Amino acid sequence: MLRTALPQIVTGTLPGPKAKEIIDRRAASVPGAIRCAYPVAIERGEGAMIQDVDGNILMDWIGGVGVLNIGFSHPEIIEAVKAQADKYFHGMFNIVTHEGYVALAEKLAQIVPVQGERKKVFFANSGAEADENAVKIAKAYTGRPNIIVFSGAFHGRTMLTMTMTAKKAYTTGMGPLVNGVFRAHFPDLYRGKGTEAEIIQNALTSVEDLFEDACPADTVAAIILEPLQGEGGFIPAPIEFVKGLRKICDDHGILLIADEVQSGFCRTGQMFASQYWQDAGCAPDILATAKSIAAGLPISAIIARSEIMDAVPAGTIGGTFCGNPLACAAALKTIEIMERDDLAARSRQIGEKVMARARQWQKKYPVVGNVRGLGAMVGIEFVENQETKKPNKTIVPAMVQDCVQRGLMIEPAGRWNQVIRFLAPLVITEEQLAWGLDAMEASILACMDK
Repeated sequence: MLRTALPQIVTGTLPGPKAKEIIDRRAASVPGAIRCAYPVAIERGEGAMIQDVDGNILMDWIGGVGVLNIGFSHPEIIEAVKAQADKYFHGMFNIVTHEGYVALAEKLAQIVPVQGERKKVFFANSGAEADENAVKIAKAYTGRPNIIVFSGAFHGRTMLTMTMTAKKAYTTGMGPLVNGVFRAHFPDLYRGKGTEAEIIQNALTSVEDLFEDACPADTVAAIILEPLQGEGGFIPAPIEFVKGLRKICDDHGILLIADEVQSGFCRTGQMFASQYWQDAGCAPDILATAKSIAAGLPISAIIARSEIMDAVPAGTIGGTFCGNPLACAAALKTIEIMERDDLAARSRQIGEKVMARARQWQKKYPVVGNVRGLGAMVGIEFVENQETKKPNKTIVPAMVQDCVQRGLMIEPAGRWNQVIRFLAPLVITEEQLAWGLDAMEASILACMDK
């Protein structure tokens, strides 16, 4: 059974002949900008495992880049989608009300940790759309034109969200970018200078400096923050930093937006990473989320207290496919399973095992510089040596290619592609997890001198 299988490369190397044929067809018909990073053509997936068109079995620690927290092809979600498909595929919410949209909005309003007693929710189709709509809502509520984002941030590929994104490889040839986006420093406790308190204070000061140098506080609608940076290298936002941002926002009438596109739905050991913020008394005003909300169907959500949502002018939010009935059905069943099976606790268990093993590597191998994360959202940063912390720009790309030939799919992150990010489905078995950690250690040994 694929769901409980271990990797096996029956073709010897990847891609196999059938996969190569499909990948070649891809190259002829799909823009090269949408790059083919892995020599894999999927035929089916179950749990944390993929079988390709040649019969090779691989373990997926990328999870659709955070989409598959509940794994591939969960049978209960398949049945929920089939049941909805028997009724109707589409009902644009501006035209007809469908109960799945309402029920999902009610559920998210109940469980999402944003400020306010009464909350409202609406749906878009992607993480970038969620972030962009969160900004639109903040501007509508505050009447202000500007936003503040951070170094290392990734928010998407629309014109606004690529402007918000720090890494400018994502904006090559796309200028001029959007006005009114200003960038402060994110506190990287591993690479920052000084004590933890000094690094955090310097980052907060960089926000306040923007008020003097670029965008007066009374022109700023929102500050947008990932609870744990994704593309930036899986760097958690320190709670003391979030507390400081919350105070800045409260002092100046600015909204705090949590970008939980990748960190939501049990990935960090809570249903949402912002629950850690809420527990510390600094919950966000708006939360944007997507990816694992519906086990692979395209839907995203924006949640805020009612007074914020109700300030939005009619016609400025929404869209044809927003809150698609099939996606709503999948999302409702996904949340039900996550709560019933306590995947947040499973995330914490997985994270503890991955972090413990990675810290062993940190002691054994001088190329492993830092291990960090929340729950089962773990980043392992590679360096040339641990003293200088100079980013190792070669080992991670080498490991990505080495691991896939072993049957393990991993993904890089970080400014210099020096971080391996762990996003394995939370339904991974203990045997699969152990196999994957052994394979990764073997890859470190094979690649550390290349």
